[in-house]
Order: sequence, then C-alpha cells, then structure tokens
Amino acid sequence: MDLTATTETLYERYVAELQQIADIRYAVALLQWDQETYMPVSGAAARSRQVATLSEMAHSRFTSSTFGELLAELMQRPDLTPQQSANLHLSHYDFEQQARVPASFVRTISETVSRSFHAWMDARKANDFNIFAPVLEELVTLKKEEADLLGYDKHPYNALLNQYERGCTTELLDNTFGTLQPPLKALLDKIAACPQVDDRLLKQYFPEQDQWQFSMDLLEKMGYDLDAGRQDKAEHPFTINFSSQDVRITTRIDEQDLGNMTWSTIHELGHALYEQGLPAGQYGLPLGEAASLGIHESQSRFWENNIGRSLPWCQYFLPHLQKYFPSQLGNSSPEHFFRAINKVYPSLIRTEADELTYHFHVIIRYELEKALIGGELSVKDIPAFWGERYNHYLGIRVPDDRRGCLQDVHWSHGSFGYFPTYSLGSLYAAQFFGQLKKEFPDMDEITRQGKFNIALEWLRGRIHQYGRQYTSEELCKNLTGEGINIDHFMQYVTEKYRFIYSFQPEGDAL
Repeated sequence: MDLTATTETLYERYVAELQQIADIRYAVALLQWDQETYMPVSGAAARSRQVATLSEMAHSRFTSSTFGELLAELMQRPDLTPQQSANLHLSHYDFEQQARVPASFVRTISETVSRSFHAWMDARKANDFNIFAPVLEELVTLKKEEADLLGYDKHPYNALLNQYERGCTTELLDNTFGTLQPPLKALLDKIAACPQVDDRLLKQYFPEQDQWQFSMDLLEKMGYDLDAGRQDKAEHPFTINFSSQDVRITTRIDEQDLGNMTWSTIHELGHALYEQGLPAGQYGLPLGEAASLGIHESQSRFWENNIGRSLPWCQYFLPHLQKYFPSQLGNSSPEHFFRAINKVYPSLIRTEADELTYHFHVIIRYELEKALIGGELSVKDIPAFWGERYNHYLGIRVPDDRRGCLQDVHWSHGSFGYFPTYSLGSLYAAQFFGQLKKEFPDMDEITRQGKFNIALEWLRGRIHQYGRQYTSEELCKNLTGEGINIDHFMQYVTEKYRFIYSFQPEGDAL
C-alpha cells in the first residue's frame, strides 16, 4: 500500500474496484434474469457454469488481501467525508463477512443453485416434490456449511437471517411473531363471524393480453420509470436490477383471476420504485444499495397493500379497469371492488393471500427453515410438515406439492432466511404509512386523484436516498420516532377491516 497517496486517490481506487466488482455481479444478475425469462431449456448447463465463474470471480476480487489492505488504510484516514466513512465501514463489514467464505465454496453453491432452479421448475410442472428434493438436500447441506463458515450465536439460522436483515435473530423473530399472533388471530376470528364478502367479480374470464395492457398502464400511472425498466413474464414474479437506471420486474397472469396479476405487479413495482430511487452516483457502493430486505419488502407491501388495496386506490383505478374489462367490471362500484380485493380467507398460495392470513404463510416457512437448518427436520419430511402447519395455522388441507411446498422459488435460489422479511416488511410498511398520513392528512384524497408521486417522493426523501446508511431500525426510528411496533399494523388492519366486514372493534358501544 502506498502510504504517501492522498485520501482522495485511495478512495478513488476503492470506488473503481467496487464498481468493477459490481459490473461482474450485475452481469451475473443479467444472466439469471435471462435464465428465468427467455433462456432455452438446453442452455441450463452452460448457464450454470457461466454464473458460477463470474460469481467466484467477483467474490475473489472483493475478498482479496489487496482490497482488504486498501480498506484498512482508508479507514485510518482522518479526512474522510461522512459519506465516504459510511461506505468504508459498510464495505469493511461486508469484507469481514465474505472473507470467511472460500471462493471455491461460492462457486459450488452457485452451480448448485442453477441446477436447483431447473429442478424446481421441473418439479412444479410434474407436481412432484421428489424431483426437487435431491438437489434441495444438497442446498440445505451447503447452507448449514455456510452458517458455520459465517459464524453465529445460539442458532445456525441466525447466520443466514443476518444476510438479509442485519442483526435479525430467531429470538427476535420468535418474540415478534409471538406478539403478533394473538391480536391477529383475534381479528381473524372476529372477521370469520361476519358474513363473507363477495369476490366473484375477480374470478371471471380476463383475457391475458388485456390484463397485460392494464398492467403496463398501472405501472406507468403509479410511477414506474419505463425508460429505466421493463416488465416480462415469469413462473414466479420477481424484481431484478443492474443499476438504478435498469430495474426490471416480472409478473404472471391467470385468466380466471384478475387479482393474481394486479397485486403481484404492484408488489414488484414497490421493489422497483425503491431500486430506481437509490442514488445513481453511488453505483457499486453500499450507499447505492438497499438498506435491508425488510426495508425492501416494506416498500413492496406499502404499495401493494397500504396504497394498492385501499378504497381511494379503487376509486381512482376502477374506471380504468372498466375500460379494459367493461363486461366483467362495468357494473361494479369502488366500494364493492374494495371489499372484493380485501376478502379475508385461509388460502394455499402465499402470493395471493390477504394481508392478514399472509403472516401465517410466512410463519410456516420460518418455522420450517429454522428446523431444517437446525437439523430438526429432514428435506424428505417437508411436504408432511407443510401440510401439518397449514392445517394448524390456517385450517386447510394442502392438496398437492405444486400448491404446497413447491409454490415459492426462494429455496431454489438458496435464499434461506429471506421469508421472515416479508412479515417484517408488512409491519414496517404499516408504520411508515401511518407516518405518511400524519404528515399528509389528505392522503386519501391525494390517492383518489391518482397523485402517486406524492407518496413516492416522500419515500425517496425519507428512505431511498440513504441506501444502506442506516439499519432498518435506525431508518424506522428516524422516520416514525420509534422502532418496529406491531401496534401500527394492528391499528391499520382493524380500522380497514371493520369497514369491510362491518364489525365493532373491542370497546365500541354496540
């Protein structure tokens, strides 16, 4: 290391190195996007090799002793700006984490993930978990090894949780879910005692091309920059980015269910708006990345539920939907449509679940992953565990693997520890939405007029612009004055669903 070099020169070297590493990682992401959208089936083997090679290359460069020495030297410099210091401290944390994992292991897990994705696709088509099980067994073994390499306190699953939500632990999640379940179950019981809402208007025939055209119209009206993104179709909807100027989403369409496409699209839109709002000038650096997966999910759930399943959203968008589907929706009112899209009932598919029972879908996956990584559950026993938990929490029978343990793509990506962020994101989203309505008391009217830019600009100023500068809890405290608090979610859903199901909350006069 040249100790005579100026801080500015060394920092420029640091930026250049991280941006080149980002170039490699985004090239990997582009290959993966192609793999899940347009790649021919026969390309799978070569694609696995290409992704593995580039992943290993990026990891080796980031964890090299040369880069480590550069970080160490820069962090000793007294003349760093606050932004530079934040980037360096976050990079140093990442370096220490990733240096524990050998490059050869990164290659192995990357190759396994590529094979796993195609096995998952084949298993879904055949509706047979046994096709996926052998490679999933390999992945689970590798994730246990990864937890050991990373190190953990108390439970190996903590090491994997930390990759998506820094500082998250099984203890924290057990407490959060344990606190959430009683009031949520009480609300569900109250709703179950009420006459059920009618959602048949969503279960008619909606032609695929008309749904696609509406989805593109919806994306544009809700703020998605189509000059910096695109939408395609995939087996499981996802968002992927290659910079803040190239953020792509996918959706899926069911011609017998308008809700499948609509709220999957809005969910991915929320992710995409976050990525498009990250500082372009921090490309490749920590301050150009999302704060955490919990915050990322807060953005998708904010737009999907707090905005996208609200009555004002229906009042704005129903006339547009009626232009696309006049015979199906022409006689519907915003109030009827609002009730239909918020019907609460136990269901099999997480991505189609209402925002109340949704948390039980997440809890089931959390309990399963925790048991898998902890060694209390074997891969071969996943279908039986899945069926037992769905019966226990939601009182429903799982009819087959496709609608059961094969429905999510995450395990095929090696994403163990991701699912809990969906619930954390919903809780953060309700808390953020409550703060937004405090600052904009007329938010309902703003949404009713289709001025979605107001909420987007607020999120950009309060969350997006900071990248990874703050942890999830720091962001939440900065924005709302307190850390995550389930009371905000319970208040939001109680007020919403008492209107939909016409019940009196506890304490009201009858």
